[in-house]
Amino acid sequence: MKYQIIGKNIEVTDSIRNEIEKKLARMDKYFVITDEVLCRAVVRSYKVGAKVEITIFTKQMDFRTEVKNDDLYAAVDLAVDKLAGQMRKLKTRMDRSAESESLGKYLALENIEGEESDDEIVRTKSIYLEPMTIDEAITRMEALGHSFFLYLDSDDDQIAVAYKRLDGGYGVIQAENKLK
Repeated sequence: MKYQIIGKNIEVTDSIRNEIEKKLARMDKYFVITDEVLCRAVVRSYKVGAKVEITIFTKQMDFRTEVKNDDLYAAVDLAVDKLAGQMRKLKTRMDRSAESESLGKYLALENIEGEESDDEIVRTKSIYLEPMTIDEAITRMEALGHSFFLYLDSDDDQIAVAYKRLDGGYGVIQAENKLK
């Protein structure tokens, strides 16, 4: 796995880099390591505490976690634990799904222990996507009190999701594939 460690408001010293890479190496067992697997850690320092964002990019799926803590090294430990938990949850879901073979090419499934999960789909909803602008979508999202809203972008006829960002503001995710 390739590592990219970035410091924001902090200089990433050799000792910080070595410690982060050592802790992230625990995640290597979950992946079939190729040049396509990249792990990016962004470390931020604040007046009180630190935040660590870790993203692991594979060809089929990205894994991401973000942890704030008073201690940088504790934040890294917690972030790696959260990623391991995501891997266990994913393994459980993949065991139930026959269509997960493409993702399985990039994961070392035998190294991931599944976990008992009570997660189940409790509601299925069909909607007709009305063409609208991003401003209209955000207005409807706010009116519904939701944190996201799925719509058909009237400017380019693409399916899109408007969402509230945790750090404030809004974001948009657009599908790249064309409607038939």
